[in-house]
Amino acid sequence: MLRKLINCVIAAASVTAVSAQEIGAGGRPVGEAWSRSPVVAEHGMAATAHPLASQVAVDILKAGGSAVDAAIAANAALGLMEPTGNGIGGDLFAIIWDPETQKLYGLNASGRSPMGRSLEDLQAALGDADSIPPFGHLPVTVPGAVDGWFEMHERFGKLPMRKVLAPATSYAQDGFPVSPVIARYFELNFARFEERLDMIGAFDNARATYFADGPLKAGAIFKNPDLAKTYGVLAKKGRDAFYKGELARTMDAYFKRIGGDLRYEDFAAHESEWVEPGCVEYKNGVALCELPPNGQGFAALQMINILKNVDLSQWERGGPEVLHYITEAKRLAFEDLARYYADPAFVETPVDWLLSDAYGRERFEEIDPEAVNPAPQPGDPKIEGAGDTTYLTVADKDGMMVSLIQSNYRGMGSGLVADGLGFMFQDRGELFSLDPDHPNAYAPGKRPFHTIIPAFAMKDGAPWMSFGLMGGAMQPQGHVQVLINLVDYGMNLQEAGDAARINHAGGRAPTDRLGDDPDNAIGVLHVEPGVPAETVEALRAMGHNVEVVEDGIMFGGYQAIMRDPETGVYWGATEMRKDGIAIGY
Repeated sequence: MLRKLINCVIAAASVTAVSAQEIGAGGRPVGEAWSRSPVVAEHGMAATAHPLASQVAVDILKAGGSAVDAAIAANAALGLMEPTGNGIGGDLFAIIWDPETQKLYGLNASGRSPMGRSLEDLQAALGDADSIPPFGHLPVTVPGAVDGWFEMHERFGKLPMRKVLAPATSYAQDGFPVSPVIARYFELNFARFEERLDMIGAFDNARATYFADGPLKAGAIFKNPDLAKTYGVLAKKGRDAFYKGELARTMDAYFKRIGGDLRYEDFAAHESEWVEPGCVEYKNGVALCELPPNGQGFAALQMINILKNVDLSQWERGGPEVLHYITEAKRLAFEDLARYYADPAFVETPVDWLLSDAYGRERFEEIDPEAVNPAPQPGDPKIEGAGDTTYLTVADKDGMMVSLIQSNYRGMGSGLVADGLGFMFQDRGELFSLDPDHPNAYAPGKRPFHTIIPAFAMKDGAPWMSFGLMGGAMQPQGHVQVLINLVDYGMNLQEAGDAARINHAGGRAPTDRLGDDPDNAIGVLHVEPGVPAETVEALRAMGHNVEVVEDGIMFGGYQAIMRDPETGVYWGATEMRKDGIAIGY
């Protein structure tokens, strides 16, 4: 069953077909030849996109830190070591299982648009453009990650922040070797920035910080002394240094200098929000839990609410029937996402209706098992009135589990680095709609629609799995595919992430104007080489526009920790498409 899903690991890793003369994958005494063993440990576990960040997290656990301490330490390290996907210029979301209160906690640490810039001001700045650009100062919103760190630490931390931030600070000052996948992302981001220098407008600081000699190569030693100083200020003076103190004033002066709109008052007014995760039961006692809008996590819940109405295990995992149902469920869920998901402080999202079993069954009935829906539409709630990345997970000896995702949004972000601070600002504001009637319309002091979503799964009411999968709109699709691999097909935690994925793109978007039909309603179904050729042809016969993509980039980056409810032993897994590892002790 599984071998039909994955033709060859070598084919998935190479942009050229494996010839008869080239060597293929080796064998394994247990499990699938295209995967590797999960990591098993009793006292603690960390899984991140960089080996050194995973080691930092485990060192913090061994020093008596909580899973939250370790997650913050790893995130700080990743902001240095993987700036191609995250950093303190971006936002953060987390789901935390607290064994003491036996409860899931959700944190939305996303930032808001400038309070002094109206929609009319933004449209005037855009001129004839019909969307917000991905670079420069216009898409920059207040970075929320630092506030997220201190919110989590205040509630669940054990070690002082100076100890938590010390490893990342040392690496920033002394340097570390760049890993291969991240080096590739440096190369891609550098090329994008060079093509859009006119849009960025102030690239000198970013060039000096990250690209002084061009894009960094794998194995090169990278230092960021400016970021080391910034981390040192945070360790000594805390959250307020970033939002009300010297760092805030530096950022305020920078945006004034380059003609941007963020001001000291925007930073000073920022605050994170503790939210209630939403959970939907799938099958076999497993419930998936996600955070509510302004993020897209509930799209994953909508997908499994649709898919639980069919027994996918009756077909092979790589069969066209399974991939068709997953794709059509995604297309239906994303129609609702584009229409309703937005900042709940500005609009009311009908979440109870969207996540109801009845609506899931209704949407399931819209799926033709043999053909693509040519033009799916959002559902009607029948109510009046009306929301690149890094993912990491850590678990500690007490049973606390942290699911954390953090991002600058598109690649490294806006291309803007404030004077002497050593981090790039996010471009998350690109995801606002310019339609004033849309729930996700730009407004002053508003949080844009967000793609980054941590996930958590419960089993029979107990904490089971902390997991996530980075990569824009791939994230809810990836959450669902991993869950299906585990629940419907019995894969282990590592195999569930290594298995070939699909990524559907196209259809309605949260940046569209209300009433406009998407340019490509059917969209494109991207698949990895491990999807059988006969399945690809069958999907095309159903009406899907299928493209085989071989480099793995668009299919995300997965990390997971699973807890055995009987023994308390942790199982860790990490993404073969990234540089990271899982480490336990």
